[in-house]
Amino acid sequence: MGIPEKIKAIQDEIHKTQINKATEFHIGLLKAKIAKLKREQEANIHGRTVHTGGENAGFDVRKAGDATVVLIGLPSVGKSTLLNRLTNAKSRVASYQFTTLTAVPGMMDYRGARIQVLDLPGIIEGAAAGKGFGRRVISVARGADLVLLVLDVFQPQHVGLLKRELAEAGIKLDEQPPDVVIEKTSTGGLSINCQVPIKMEERSVKEIARVYGIHNGRIIIREPGLTDDQFIDVLSENRVYTKSLVLLNKIDLVNQGFVKEVQSQIGNNFLPISADANINIDAVKEAIYNKLDFIRVYMRPKGGETDYKEPMIVQRGSTVGDICNKIHRSMARNFKYALVWGSSAKFDAQKVGLDHVLADEDVLTIVKNPGAL
Repeated sequence: MGIPEKIKAIQDEIHKTQINKATEFHIGLLKAKIAKLKREQEANIHGRTVHTGGENAGFDVRKAGDATVVLIGLPSVGKSTLLNRLTNAKSRVASYQFTTLTAVPGMMDYRGARIQVLDLPGIIEGAAAGKGFGRRVISVARGADLVLLVLDVFQPQHVGLLKRELAEAGIKLDEQPPDVVIEKTSTGGLSINCQVPIKMEERSVKEIARVYGIHNGRIIIREPGLTDDQFIDVLSENRVYTKSLVLLNKIDLVNQGFVKEVQSQIGNNFLPISADANINIDAVKEAIYNKLDFIRVYMRPKGGETDYKEPMIVQRGSTVGDICNKIHRSMARNFKYALVWGSSAKFDAQKVGLDHVLADEDVLTIVKNPGAL
């Protein structure tokens, strides 16, 4: 029996099992087995396509700018028109499905930041399993700093489908990684250290860990209300956690009452726009900028003056090492130390290393090793 057949058999068993307190433990183990099989399946696919460049290989997209944003949606929701409005790109636009057959990049310049926006082919139900261009699209989305979910005003319910497909592929939108630490050892069995109340039983934690081959060590849980799905995410080690923004496109085709009706279906967490009629495009740019949570870092050459006119634009949480890599790939290799002025420093001209986390409007001097080019 191959991996797809094994997954199908376990899924069928879950569907036949009545969910209640008595079966929670069993279902948790089944879900862990499915997640492990899917990880193996993904590894097999990537192992083949690295060499063959098959249909499931990712699009060849080089990241550029201060952050990368991807447009995700079903075919014909207006992603290409939106890309053209946001950037200097010329993505092909037509009234039929699958106009975009590859990743089309554009660059959005906004408030000093250069933001790469990628128009990707529309995805369909089953994309995470490889239907259509699904795997290619999702492989690009995994590396994005922000996902824009683009909906047709007449099909707002598809927001659930998009989120499910991304989740199936290990992309968790608007979530944080569960606060769980796993310290593996070679002997001694498994010990569980729960520092907060969780929704799992201790035996479930141990048995799910064993599904992933962890038989010895210590598991430290600081995630309140940890569920079996969250714990499986930790063990899978292939999840990415990305911010998202929902855009309801083509609102020029309906009245305000229709938009309010949509709100009752999918909630208030969306921005109504029309790419074709150029409605709320500036609001989209502002929302993208705010979601990316940029900070400004002013560079000061050693012995020189601070450049307050053109700051480095990076995302909050960036380190001195991130700045080095942004300047040049050899900068971190030749790094000696850095000096920091600003709110992230304990005092002016604090000497710090590559892992120092910077704050908005910090001033930074990078000092290279003597003899480095």
